[in-house]
Amino acid sequence: MKAFLDFLDLVYGWFRKGAEFLQAPFLLAVRLYWGWQFWMSGTGKLSDISKVTEFFAGLGIPAPHFNAYFVAYVEAGGGILLILGLGSRLIALPLVVDMIVAFLTADREALGYIFSAESSDKFYKADPFTFLFISLIILAFGPGLLSLDTMIKRYRGSRKKSGTTPPA
Repeated sequence: MKAFLDFLDLVYGWFRKGAEFLQAPFLLAVRLYWGWQFWMSGTGKLSDISKVTEFFAGLGIPAPHFNAYFVAYVEAGGGILLILGLGSRLIALPLVVDMIVAFLTADREALGYIFSAESSDKFYKADPFTFLFISLIILAFGPGLLSLDTMIKRYRGSRKKSGTTPPA
């Protein structure tokens, strides 16, 4: 029996290493695709900011013109940062807030179905859902190994080990 359990442990270890190997390309693919989607959403808002301002005013969002620009720049700039993997966790936080506000204002009805057994698809089919989910993934797991964040971290670590510090 011990030999069988040892064999299962060995096989599971191989499986786990194989699955962990997929983490970096998965996070890269998520960042590239959804960074592009955020970029497109933000630039789309910027291309017709008066329409976005009017929509925000209709939702009762305070300072609709300012917030239309703010959200557009957060989404467009955040998309670029996600694609690059630069400041990924930092930009994920305002993107999470952006999508929560979108649920609370523009998709409140869908938000009401979050714990509903019937019509639960209204929640996850709402526009902000996937954007929120992806932002939470990046916030929780970071950008992965294939990112500028990781390259900067490694560079800074190598500078500390060698005893050299960047000039002030």
